[in-house]
Amino acid sequence: MSLQQRHQDVAAYALGVLEPADAFRFEEHLADCVMCTVQLSDFTSAAASLAELAGPDRVEVRPSRRLLDRMTDEVAVVRRRSRRRRLKLVAAAAALVVALPAAAVALRDAGSRSPAVQQIVAKDATTGVSATAATQDRVWGTAVALRLSGLKGPGACRLVAIGKDGIEHPVLTWAVPAGGYGIPGSPGHEQPLDIEGGTDLPSGEIGRWEVRTLGGQPLVSLKG
Repeated sequence: MSLQQRHQDVAAYALGVLEPADAFRFEEHLADCVMCTVQLSDFTSAAASLAELAGPDRVEVRPSRRLLDRMTDEVAVVRRRSRRRRLKLVAAAAALVVALPAAAVALRDAGSRSPAVQQIVAKDATTGVSATAATQDRVWGTAVALRLSGLKGPGACRLVAIGKDGIEHPVLTWAVPAGGYGIPGSPGHEQPLDIEGGTDLPSGEIGRWEVRTLGGQPLVSLKG
C-alpha cells in the first residue's frame, strides 16, 4: 500500500471495509500521520451515525470497491458543506450501513494517552489565502498537517516555522500550478492543498508558522 493510498483509506478504515492486513498497515500509518488522525474523527462520526440509524437489527455488508469509492467521495464532499446537508446524506446512505470498527472506537477513546492535536486557523485579508494547520508534538519536534485555499499560481511556496527567538526553521517547499488551489469557480483547481511536514522545534518554542512565496512574499501567517 503506497503512502497516498494510506491517506485515501481513512474513510474505508472508518467504515470497516479494509481487509485485515490493510487495516493493520493503516493503523501503523495512523500513529505517525497528523492529517489522517484529524480526518478520521470526521469519517468516524459519519460511520457511527449510519450505525445508529440502522438500529440493532442492522446487517453488516461489504460494499464493492467501486461503491466504496462513491461513498467515500460523497463523504469527502459533504465534509465541506453545512451540517444540515451532511445529516441529509447520512440519512440517505443508511441502507449502506457497515459496522464501525472497534479499532476506531479504541483510537478515539485513547486520545488522552496520545499527544493532543492542536488546530490553528488563519486567513490573510490581503492575499486571500486561508490556512488550517493541525499540529502534534513528537519526540523529534512538531508534526504539522496544513490545508491551504485561495492559493493562486503559478509559482512556488514554502512553509517556515519561526521560533519565539526569531530563528526560522524551513519545513516544506512546493509548486503551485497556474490554476492554483482552493480557487472557487476554477475547474480542476477548486480543491484545497493538503500537505504534511515537521520541524525540530517543540510546539512550545514556535512563535508562528508562515507560508511565503519562494521570493519571500508572505501569504498567510498562523500563530504557533
